Amino acid sequence: MKGNLFQALENILNTGQGVPPERAIEISKLNGVDLYTLFDLTNRMREKFKGDEINLCSIINAKSGLCPEDCSFCSQSVHHNANIDIYPLVNPSRIFDAALDAVKNGAREFSIVTSGKAITDKRELEAISTSIREMKEKLPMNRCASLGLMDMESLRVLKDSGLQCYHHNLETARSFFPEVCTTHDYDEDVEAIQVAKELGFRVCCGGIFGLGETWEQRVELAFTLKELDVDSIPINFLNPIKGTKMEEANHLTPMECLKIIALCRCVHPKRDITICGGREVNLRDLQSMMFLAGANGTMIGNYLTTSGRPSEEDLTMIKDLGLRVR
Repeated sequence: MKGNLFQALENILNTGQGVPPERAIEISKLNGVDLYTLFDLTNRMREKFKGDEINLCSIINAKSGLCPEDCSFCSQSVHHNANIDIYPLVNPSRIFDAALDAVKNGAREFSIVTSGKAITDKRELEAISTSIREMKEKLPMNRCASLGLMDMESLRVLKDSGLQCYHHNLETARSFFPEVCTTHDYDEDVEAIQVAKELGFRVCCGGIFGLGETWEQRVELAFTLKELDVDSIPINFLNPIKGTKMEEANHLTPMECLKIIALCRCVHPKRDITICGGREVNLRDLQSMMFLAGANGTMIGNYLTTSGRPSEEDLTMIKDLGLRVR
C-alpha cells in the first residue's frame, strides 16, 4: 500500500497533477520513517515546480482589535479578552514605512491587514488606496491586502489603485467551520474569494491548523482550495493566545505540522505554499524542514498581534539551506 502511494507521489513529478482525495487521506496516515520518504518527494516537487527561490512576504496590522466576528482563535475579536493593542486605521505614511522596512528585509510582497468583517468606511478605503498607490510608485514589491469580506465595487477601487493580490483565508474546512465561527457563513468567505478571482486578483487563501479539526477535515480544506483555484496557499499553525477560546489548545507537534505542509504540496504541486503565523511556536527547531516538506515561501517579521523572529535569522536559514530569496 505505501509503495503504491509513494509511486503515485513520484508520478506527480512527471505529470504535475496533484493527488486525489483518497491518496491525500493515505498521506495523512503516514508516520515514523515513512515521513522522511514523503519529505524527500515533496522537496523534489518544490524544486521541480518552484525552483530554489523562497518567497518572503510581510504584513502590517493596519487596524487592530474590536472585530465583531467570533473566530475562536482570534485575539482581535470583541468576544474575547486578549491583551492586545487596539487602534483605528493607521495613516498612509505609517503603512508606507512598514512596507519600506519589509523591502529592506528581503520581502517581495507586502500586505495591508485590517481587523473587522470588512472595510466599509469610504475614508478608510481611500486611505488604503493612497497607501497602495504610493507603494506602486516607490517600492519594488507586490502589493496585497487582507480586508475581510469586501464587495466588488470596493475591490475594484483597490485594483485601480494598484492592488495586485487579495488575501482571504477560509480558515478551516466547511464541515468544521461552525466550531470556529458563528457570526458569518462559510459561503460568504467563498464568495469573497470568487469575487477577487473574477476581478483578476492573484488570490492568496489558506487556513489555520490546530483548531481541533480532523485529518479528514484538513484534506477537505485542501481540496476546497483546489476547487476555488487559489493562486497561493498560506498555512498558519495555531499559536494559542490567552484570553481567546483556544487559549488551552495544544493539538500540534512539529512533525504533524510538516505533514500538513507535505499534504498541501501533494494536492497543490504547482501552487505557492507559504508558512505564516505560528511556525516558531509549533515547528520549533524544525523550522528549516518546512522547505523540505514542500513550502516555497514564509512570512517574515511580526504577525498581527504576536511577534515573529528577527528577519536576519530567517535569511540566514534560507542561505544555509542552499536556497535563495526570490
